[in-house]
Amino acid sequence: MTDTPLDPPMTYARYLALDSLLDCQHPISPEDDEMLFIIIHQTKELWLKQIIRELQLANAQVASGALIPAYKGLARVSRIQAVMTLSWDILSTMTPSDYSRFRGVLGPSSGFQSDQFRTVEYLLGLKDGAFLKYQQDRPRALSAMEQALAAPSLWDNAIAALARAGFAIPDSLLERDFAKPHAPDPAVEDAFLEVYRQPERYWDLYQLAEKLVDLDDAMAAWRHKHVLTVERIIGMKRGTGGTAGAAYLHTTLPKRAFPELWSLRTRL
Repeated sequence: MTDTPLDPPMTYARYLALDSLLDCQHPISPEDDEMLFIIIHQTKELWLKQIIRELQLANAQVASGALIPAYKGLARVSRIQAVMTLSWDILSTMTPSDYSRFRGVLGPSSGFQSDQFRTVEYLLGLKDGAFLKYQQDRPRALSAMEQALAAPSLWDNAIAALARAGFAIPDSLLERDFAKPHAPDPAVEDAFLEVYRQPERYWDLYQLAEKLVDLDDAMAAWRHKHVLTVERIIGMKRGTGGTAGAAYLHTTLPKRAFPELWSLRTRL
C-alpha cells in the first residue's frame, strides 16, 4: 500500500489566489498613472461584488420578515460605500496632465458600463432597464442584471414589510411590475411617518428605515465625490464611452432609492 502524498499546507498566497489576482492589471500605455487608474477601478468592482452579496442576503431577510438580522449586512454595505468614496481622494492625486497621457487607450470604455454598479442600483430600487444593452457580450453579467431588475428591490420588500405590520399599503405597490422604477407614494410616506412618530412601537421598521437612509446617504456622498473628481481631472469635457462626463454625473446627484424616507422628514 503506497502512501498518498498530503496536500501542501495552505498558504496566504494560495488562499487569496494572489498570483491570479495580481496578474489582472495590464496597462496598455507606458504611463505610470494608468496602473493606479486600473487598480482603483478593479478595487471598486471587488467591493461592488461584496455589496451585491450583502444586499441579496439582506433583501431576502427583509422579504421573509427577518428585519433585525438584515441590519448587519446593511450596516456593512454603508461602511463599504464609505471606503469606496474615500478612494476618489486617491484617484484625484492624478492630475489632468497625467490622465491625458493615457486617456486615449480607454477607447469607448466607461464606468458608465459597470454591470455591478447597475445591479447594486437595481437591488436598492433604482430600476432602469436601459443599462442592460451594455452587457450584450457578457451573458452572465446580463443575466445577473436582468434578475435584479425583475425582482422586488430592497425598497419594495421594505414596503411589503409595512403592509405585514398592518399599514394601509395599496395592492398596486405590492403586486406591480418590479422592473419599473418605484414612484413615490403618499401611502408609503404616511406609513413610515407613523413609524418615526412611534419608534418604540415599530422599532424594527424604524431601525430598518435608518439603515436604508444610511445607504442612500452614502450613495449620495459617493456620487458627489465622483463628480468632484471628474471635474478636477477633466473639467467639463465629455467622458469616455460617449457620456457627457461631469454634466451627466450632476444629473444623478438627486437620485434617492428610498424617497419617502427623505420626504417624511419635513412632516415630522
